[in-house]
Amino acid sequence: MNLKNTTTHYNTLSIALHWLMFILIVAVYASIELRELFDKGTATRDAFKMWHFMLGLSVLALVSVRLIARIVGGSAPDIKPQPAKWQNNLAKLVHVILYGFMFAMPIAGWLILSMAGKPIPFFGLELPPLASKDLDLAKTIKELHETAGEVGYYLIGLHAAAALFHHYVLSDNTVARMRLPKKIRVYGFNG
Repeated sequence: MNLKNTTTHYNTLSIALHWLMFILIVAVYASIELRELFDKGTATRDAFKMWHFMLGLSVLALVSVRLIARIVGGSAPDIKPQPAKWQNNLAKLVHVILYGFMFAMPIAGWLILSMAGKPIPFFGLELPPLASKDLDLAKTIKELHETAGEVGYYLIGLHAAAALFHHYVLSDNTVARMRLPKKIRVYGFNG
């Protein structure tokens, strides 16, 4: 597996993690939204909430690996033709915010469960609490978490819209830099 970026593509691990995290984040959002279809206290609603927690913590684990892969990978492949400086600066800012989002949201969720005195499920394990019980602070963090989740829709949409703009309007190689290698493309999905 290639761990270094080339002049035309990100490294294989970064690309695979990008698309895996896309799927994971969709599942995190879907699980918390789908729970609303079921009455409070039902097993199905509780299962959706549990999956939301576990998948969110998976995002935390993978974003850590992704950040390391990004650092080890070296310089990002050049965008050709090169966009305006303001576009590069905006892209860097959005990426920093996205990484912050992928770290902060799962940690906030972990804190919410910890401070509410609830178990922190993680695929058959129970993780330790990050803080002692404090229901008032848990409620405040939950409100911030929910608001940030709403903002996340727009942030992710901006990221996707920018990629589509680069691909279809500017006709540059932004999207091609994050394409999965042919060897690992599955079921027609080619990132």
